[in-house]
Amino acid sequence: MFKTITATYDSETTLTNVVDDLINDGLPREKVFRDDKLLQIKVMIPEASESGINEILKQHGPIKIS
Repeated sequence: MFKTITATYDSETTLTNVVDDLINDGLPREKVFRDDKLLQIKVMIPEASESGINEILKQHGPIKIS
């Protein structure tokens, strides 16, 4: 089963870094969605991969993860 994780950050630079880290970690680009207006990253992942993705998202100091 798939799950969407949304992380909100405080800058566009951080968004760029998060996307780069997710892609470099092997996540397919088509599973990562960037919203510059809301400063959010949305990631669609299998539930089994959730902990690893959460670690990457948390490394960049998100304001909120849901």
